[in-house]
Amino acid sequence: MTLIWLIVLPLAGAAVLLLGGRRTNAWGHILGCATVIASFGWAVMLFIDLALAPPAERLVHDTLFTWVPVAALHVDFGLQLDALSVCFVLLITGVGALIHLYSIGYMHDDPDRRRFFAYLNLFVAAMLLLVLADNYLGLYMGWEGVGLASYLLIGFWSYKPAAAAAAKKAFIVNRVGDIGLALAMMIMFTHIGTLSFAGVFAATAGLSSATLNWIGVLLLLAACGKSAQVPLQSWLGDAMEGPTPVSALIHAATMVTAGVYLIVRSGPVFNLAPTAQTFVAIIGAVTLLFGAIIGCAKDDIKKALAASTMSQIGYMVLAAGLGPAGYAVAILHLLTHGFFKAGLFLGAGSVMHAMDNETDMRRYGGLRTLMPVTFVTFGLAYLAIIGIPPFAGFFSKDAIIDTAFNTGGIKGWLLGGAALLGAGITAFYMTRVMLLTFFGDKRWQPETHPHESPVAMTAPMIVLAIGSVGAGALLAIGGTLEHWLAPVVGAVPDTQHPTPIWTLTTLTAIGGTLEHWLAPVVGAVPDTQHPTPIWTLTTLTLTAVATGIATAYRMYATRTVPELAPEEVSVLTVAARNDLYGDAFNEAAFMRPGQVLTADLVVVDDRGIDGVATGLAALVGGASDRLRGLQTGFARSYALSMLAGAALVVAGVLVVRVW
Repeated sequence: MTLIWLIVLPLAGAAVLLLGGRRTNAWGHILGCATVIASFGWAVMLFIDLALAPPAERLVHDTLFTWVPVAALHVDFGLQLDALSVCFVLLITGVGALIHLYSIGYMHDDPDRRRFFAYLNLFVAAMLLLVLADNYLGLYMGWEGVGLASYLLIGFWSYKPAAAAAAKKAFIVNRVGDIGLALAMMIMFTHIGTLSFAGVFAATAGLSSATLNWIGVLLLLAACGKSAQVPLQSWLGDAMEGPTPVSALIHAATMVTAGVYLIVRSGPVFNLAPTAQTFVAIIGAVTLLFGAIIGCAKDDIKKALAASTMSQIGYMVLAAGLGPAGYAVAILHLLTHGFFKAGLFLGAGSVMHAMDNETDMRRYGGLRTLMPVTFVTFGLAYLAIIGIPPFAGFFSKDAIIDTAFNTGGIKGWLLGGAALLGAGITAFYMTRVMLLTFFGDKRWQPETHPHESPVAMTAPMIVLAIGSVGAGALLAIGGTLEHWLAPVVGAVPDTQHPTPIWTLTTLTAIGGTLEHWLAPVVGAVPDTQHPTPIWTLTTLTLTAVATGIATAYRMYATRTVPELAPEEVSVLTVAARNDLYGDAFNEAAFMRPGQVLTADLVVVDDRGIDGVATGLAALVGGASDRLRGLQTGFARSYALSMLAGAALVVAGVLVVRVW
């Protein structure tokens, strides 16, 4: 065995901290951090082994034991590390370790800090199991483990009614999506007879288009639940009731990325299911705009960032819906997003720590001079998420926009246009967050005394800020992510151009173009691929970003920010403040009809099924009561009955003979 299972070491940490109880209070946070750091170190060593191996041999597989030997269903508990899963493992353990270290300072005064670290370890372990499993059943186990851990962490401060309600909401909404994954596995087993990735993908060519589309749509439903995509997005904003490190872990390294992983991992299914694949792209495009619009109207800094996550995951889902051309750029944006979104959430937590847990940005202002480290690290993550070159988000988000437009036809224009519009809106609401928090007049209460956070919190923020600056360039030009993932998700067609053409020229100063740089590997790009210069799209994107920045500056830097949000606003603003009525829609479309259906089923059960059962019982009971009256216990009555019976028999015989 290659000891892949050692990567899931945080599971042991969770077990020790949960079973050890209060005896581990003094050192529980240290163990929690140590297990994740050790897991990251082991993952790096395995990554190096993979990187040194030829592309076709970048797969490490362990079968630990026979798991489900039931009749025709045979599932082994196996783990595999390949080019795709190692990207997630490094993100989960690397960013997860930084969030664990940050939590030492953030949760320092919480009496249940040990239990918090146990839940963090459980969360990381479940996500690692999800991405390392070599079959859909193992993935499903990690999938449900992530759901359980998120419930425990979102509701960690369960004494707060809002936190308890948010945890329950996240759990229930995700159960809706989980039904999709369960049904997809049932279809796989019915038509293929196996749940292993290798077995399912090898058999896809022999399945009908309808079957593949059904599997794809059900997998998409599951992804919508975990990754907070429309229509199962309503839980994500409320999940901010948990401690800020939980928000960072959910949004950057674990739960919301699970749906993207599921779609990319299931690429061989979606490649042969064009209808389901189109649905994936549409859901991603709708969600990226949905989240961006909501983010424009949120005054709570964590909820504004939560809406941002919804939008950025939408970009990834959109890219994954573009097929082999988009899988690599979806993962690229997922990795860069892990750095800058974790940095943004930890920065928000630092601000809240300094502002006595105040989350309303209208009561911030002018914090840049009092919290310089937080300001710089948060600012670098801000530049990354809005896509300013050469920060990480520029490489990944522009790659998605470019790939969407190059899909061709009306589909390409619609999807690319949505992604381009989303870039402009992202620049607006994130600039709004920066201005309301760090610039302008000081709007906090007199009893509040802002100060910089301790080193235990700022050190992880600095590391993430470095990633926000350089991750995009390293991932884009360091051998190219698409070639790294090619053995898993397939090669990017030669007709695609996932990275803006001039970035490599600028960063490496080699004087060439990306086509020339990659030509020996992927072949020359046909001249007809880009009828217009590639820099046109980059210019349009940066123009949209600049427009969003300028609009936010005019609205929030040149005017006095009122302490309370104005009530006289547009219909769209009211809708955005109410999360575009996502909860109202779910209530009207699902909850109310569900209640009516349940009430009708109760009536059918009471008057139908129960009525038949109780009616039959009453009939038998009534007949028994009447028949029992014939049993008098008197011998003369029985003799008379026998005589009457004999007379009837004789009479019958005589009638037959005469007839």
